[in-house]
Amino acid sequence: MVPGVFTRRMEHLVKSLGIEGMSADQVSVMAKELDDHVSWFRSQSLYEDIRFDGKDSFAARLKTIWLQPTKETVLQVARMVIDEYRDRFPQAITISEEGLENALQYLSYSSFDHRKISSTNILERLNREIRRRSRVVGIFPGMDSYIRLITSYLIEYSEDWSTGKCYIKPSLIEEQRESLQRVA
Repeated sequence: MVPGVFTRRMEHLVKSLGIEGMSADQVSVMAKELDDHVSWFRSQSLYEDIRFDGKDSFAARLKTIWLQPTKETVLQVARMVIDEYRDRFPQAITISEEGLENALQYLSYSSFDHRKISSTNILERLNREIRRRSRVVGIFPGMDSYIRLITSYLIEYSEDWSTGKCYIKPSLIEEQRESLQRVA
């Protein structure tokens, strides 16, 4: 630290808080207290509690829920995972229980490959491609040019999606839509 630089910064900070006329000694005392707090903070472990041992096995067990072929087996596996990890990860289990029914909506669409509709892989891939294309340009002259680039990519992507390089065949989507209309 350059002598006097920190004192001037501290005086400016204190004035912005409405305190006038701090001596250099008072600033030094404040700086020492800040150093003590910073030292204490840096010495703390990020994993003091938050029981991270077993996190990987828990994540792997959660994934097995979505790999089940039917709703009945999904619910059985989910119940086993919930019972197994309730004491170790209570917050995660509570969230899982509350959102389980919503997370299983993809099972209502039997004609689709569940691996494709139970994840956000397609959206993540789309966003990654948008970032890649905008990074190539670097700095855009304005928001309009950015929007034009992204829009043209999305049009291209939409055309590819509807003409063969599709993630889910349009005919399957149409069949599902028609069956839902018949039910309603």
